[in-house]
Amino acid sequence: MILHDAIHFPAIRVLDGGLATELERRGCDIAGPLWSAHVLDRAPDALTAVHLDYLRAGADCIATASYQISAFGYRELGLSAPDAAAAANQALTQSVRLAEAARAHYAGENPRRVWIAASLGPYGAALHNGAEYHGRYDIDHEALVAFHAERLAVLSQTNADFIAFETIPSLPEANAIVQALSLFPQVAAWLSFTCRDAEDVAHGEPLVACAEMLSDADSILAIGVNCTAPHRILPLLDAAQRGAQGRKPIIVYPNSGEVWDAAARTWHGDDSTQRFGLLAQSWFAAGAQAVGGCCRTRPAHIAAVAQAAHAVIPAAAP
Repeated sequence: MILHDAIHFPAIRVLDGGLATELERRGCDIAGPLWSAHVLDRAPDALTAVHLDYLRAGADCIATASYQISAFGYRELGLSAPDAAAAANQALTQSVRLAEAARAHYAGENPRRVWIAASLGPYGAALHNGAEYHGRYDIDHEALVAFHAERLAVLSQTNADFIAFETIPSLPEANAIVQALSLFPQVAAWLSFTCRDAEDVAHGEPLVACAEMLSDADSILAIGVNCTAPHRILPLLDAAQRGAQGRKPIIVYPNSGEVWDAAARTWHGDDSTQRFGLLAQSWFAAGAQAVGGCCRTRPAHIAAVAQAAHAVIPAAAP
């Protein structure tokens, strides 16, 4: 894994899009406590194909299918504690290897530099009950640090370029992650929050305060906002920039703009790739270092982001 002071993060302009929702759209079964990680065993070729399609769309960085992997999740599948830990470790490693395979395949098509971000979700994602969208956990600080350190210990031994801590709902969990990262000084990470409105992260702390805390952490490469409605990104980008005070780049990768209707069990709303591309252009113009997509965004959305990057920053063209 790359040293946190050895990567030139500004070279990354375009992130990938939604992984689990794209796999589901292509017919993969992601039901269960491991979400997209179920595809690691069930349909690895489908996962590699999604990675490749995002690279072909112009992504500079692909995230692994490891967001919801944890020993906790494998215990829910009926494994003993030792077997669950071993299964989680194997799945984390395999998620990176599949991303590496996609990167190697793509290198035969295009020699441009591609990065791999090992995705890790918050503790709430392991609970798979929606807790990552409010951050109210029944777990103390030390246990939360241990939860994140357990997975970092595995991923630090892989060829991922850095870690992407995604959909983090609270300042306390961000603090726990920074403490866990301090145990692995060779590991770099970005940390991205999910936000409930145009000012605050899901748990209620101001994003500006979260960004201010992270701006002093050497292991943090960038501060981000993800899994959030696109119309909230501009004010959140401004809040993150005010908190970071130029010490960390800001990245954004919101949802498509659709909204999940739990009663009807369906998505509705505007998922226009053209609209997403126009919004991406405004985010780049406002100073976003990198832009991508989260839930329900597809390779077409990322192609629109790549075009937006080129329109604002010509040197960023794939």
